[in-house]
Amino acid sequence: MHKKIIVSLALDHGISAEALAMARHLKGDDGEIKAVHVYDRPNSTVNAYVSEEVMARAAEAARDKLAARVAQTPDVEPVMLHGQPGRALVDYAAKIGADCIIVGSHKPGLSDYFLGSTAARVVRHAPCSVYVIR
Repeated sequence: MHKKIIVSLALDHGISAEALAMARHLKGDDGEIKAVHVYDRPNSTVNAYVSEEVMARAAEAARDKLAARVAQTPDVEPVMLHGQPGRALVDYAAKIGADCIIVGSHKPGLSDYFLGSTAARVVRHAPCSVYVIR
């Protein structure tokens, strides 16, 4: 059984129910589940045309959406991170001593045919077990 499980949630995809069910199955009676969304700011070209206020509102909207997504699941703690998703998930897992990350893989590009780029980075660099859900 795992004690600290991170479930990576992309707020625009629907794998969260399956991922949370997997996390519940994998955690023991005293385990923790953290539903993590990584807010990745638009690239610098877009930043030049969008105000900081708009960026802050977008981040707050993502935080609210994450909270709403897990509101009916009291055993899950929502966590919002900022940065590049793959790197932020790996760093957070190391920081909290997670022993499992559950991440989805979807719509891979040509260079990441079998896994999406975030899932591939997490699998390669995570300090713990990783479960990939297609």
